[in-house]
Amino acid sequence: RGKRLFYALARHPLTILFGYWTVFLYGMSFKPLFKDPAKHADCALAVGFQLLLTGVLAILAPSILLTTLILPMIVASALGAYLFYSQHNFPGVKIRDRAEWDFVFAALHSSSYTAMGPIMRWFTGNIGYHHVHHLNAHIPFYRLPEAMKAIRELQNVSTIRLNLRDIYRCFRLKLWDPVQDRMVSFKGV
Repeated sequence: RGKRLFYALARHPLTILFGYWTVFLYGMSFKPLFKDPAKHADCALAVGFQLLLTGVLAILAPSILLTTLILPMIVASALGAYLFYSQHNFPGVKIRDRAEWDFVFAALHSSSYTAMGPIMRWFTGNIGYHHVHHLNAHIPFYRLPEAMKAIRELQNVSTIRLNLRDIYRCFRLKLWDPVQDRMVSFKGV
C-alpha cells in the first residue's frame, strides 16, 4: 500500500510543479546522499551551496533572492520536471517487458518528441528531441535536430506539445496496462 501511494504521489501534477523540491532536492540530492553518503558527498555540497546562497541573499537582498533565484528556479524546475515526465508518459507510448525489450524500439516508441519553437529549443538544449538522445546519447544537443531530419525513422514518432491539452493528456496517464498495450489513468484500470 505504501508503494502504491508513493507511486501515485510521484506522478501527481503538484509533484511535477514543485520539481525543485521533489526532483532536485529529494530525488537527486537527499535520497542518494542518505543511501550512500561516501559516494554522493557532492549532493551535500550542492544542497549546502543552495542553502548558503539563499541565506546570504535572504539577509542582504531579499528582492533579488525572489526575482533572480526563487521564481526562475521554480519555473525552470517545474518545466524541466514536466518535460522529463511527459517524454516517457504520453499518449501512444509503448512499453515492453524485459524479454521483449529492444533498444531501438524503446528509443522510438517509449520516448517522445516534444515539438517546440526555436526559443524553447534553445532554452532547453533541444531536450524535445528526447527520442534521438535515447537512440544515441553521444549526439551533441545542437546536432539532435539535424540527426532527426536526416533519419526518416526518427520523424515518425509520438509528438507532444507544450500546450494545455497535451499537458493534461500526459498527466492523466499513470499506469501501463499490458492488456490494452497502453498507458491509462488510475480510473482506466
